[in-house]
Amino acid sequence: MGSNTRDIRRRIKSVKNTAQITKAMQMIAAAKMRKAQQRAMDARPYAQMLNRVLVSLHEHTEDELHPLLQARPVHHTLVYLVGTDKGLCGGLNTNLFREVQQFDPATTSFIATGRKAVDFLARTKRQLLADFPMRDTPDYSEVKPVAQFIIDKFLAGEADKVVVLHTDFVNTLTQVPSAHELLPITAFHMGGKKAEEEESSAEEAMSSFKFEPSPKEVLSALLPFYVGNEIYAMILNARASEQSARMVAMKNATDNAKSLIKDLTLEYNKIRQAAITTEILEISTAQIAMG
Repeated sequence: MGSNTRDIRRRIKSVKNTAQITKAMQMIAAAKMRKAQQRAMDARPYAQMLNRVLVSLHEHTEDELHPLLQARPVHHTLVYLVGTDKGLCGGLNTNLFREVQQFDPATTSFIATGRKAVDFLARTKRQLLADFPMRDTPDYSEVKPVAQFIIDKFLAGEADKVVVLHTDFVNTLTQVPSAHELLPITAFHMGGKKAEEEESSAEEAMSSFKFEPSPKEVLSALLPFYVGNEIYAMILNARASEQSARMVAMKNATDNAKSLIKDLTLEYNKIRQAAITTEILEISTAQIAMG
């Protein structure tokens, strides 16, 4: 009985310590998730105004398409894979990396953010061109090198299509892998609104604006900002998804630990009760034998 109860007490103590750690990680992830969501919301007004400007500019420059707007036969695809640096976020990375299988390794190259993404691409022997580390809540300045790298590859003809593969935040319990075609630009939809939905508001917003030196030159200057903002919005979305998935995973781990503590405590009490009952029977038997 002694060794059994000691082992169970040791297990209960160990599980309690684990529960304290997972509970702390749950609270940290919840705070980071709220921060990432707030950053995404704060960036939305600028994105919506940029969308309106670009819709209007595009209407004034349709005679000659900008290179970033020109579709061409797809011989090679560049995929930007946005993973996480850390694990303990449920099946988030597994579900995201499963989507990589839809791209032919022979005609696809990759760039990545997140150590998990880099490790996956190395493990599956995919062509990794560059790795762009980022913080949990990145600034736009961290995204600019990614956007420039992607634009340079597309304009040089080294990639005919650019796709961003990230996790889309739906709500706290739901995060969905998403493959978003970034280049060529086929529709302006920053802020979650398609170009068709923005046309009427764009015409009203642009009616009092004048573009200098010309709509074409302004469009050429703004399109790289648009690409950068698209990437920035998706990274913030992916970060919110990561922290949400980690919060849920740590909550489940904490709940499981509490359930295990309850089961171990019940088992411990049963062993103690059985031992006490055995001792009482032995004493009673001894008394009867002596009497």
